[in-house]
Amino acid sequence: MLELRKMNMEDAKHQWEYVTALPADENGLTNPYEGVSYQEYVDKVLPELMMHEKPVNMPDWFVPETYYYLWDGEVLVGEFRIRHYLTEALKTGAGHIGYSIKREYRGKGYGTKGMALVLELARQIVPEEEIYLRVLKSNTPSFKAICKNGAYVAGEDESHFLLRVRK
Repeated sequence: MLELRKMNMEDAKHQWEYVTALPADENGLTNPYEGVSYQEYVDKVLPELMMHEKPVNMPDWFVPETYYYLWDGEVLVGEFRIRHYLTEALKTGAGHIGYSIKREYRGKGYGTKGMALVLELARQIVPEEEIYLRVLKSNTPSFKAICKNGAYVAGEDESHFLLRVRK
């Protein structure tokens, strides 16, 4: 059964394996934790990322963000991030949702199904009338997954499509 689980300490080992295997930048999703040790992940990274949901003492530009992992039974297959609201820069930048699917599970519908699940959550969190997403023009599978979930193209720049999903 497919489900989204909020980042948590109980799944730390699986989350660490997923996060540290992601490249530092893949298809526009950045990952500063590539290759960190398990101990550093548990002691520093995980508590910091969990705090991003309800930030304390962060800069004014910081936007609360919640991390979710997509599970198929007991197998972690993807990561989704929801930014709770947008700054002006995020409206034409990263948008509300960022995600990745583990390489060996791509092309099997996980992006589309995971996007449907994360959009349900985003509709409850995001105050804006629409959910903003951005995808590289070269990332056709992600573009299709997002569009299959009701997105429309609201604009573009040289390298990205700016997509919107109505709440």
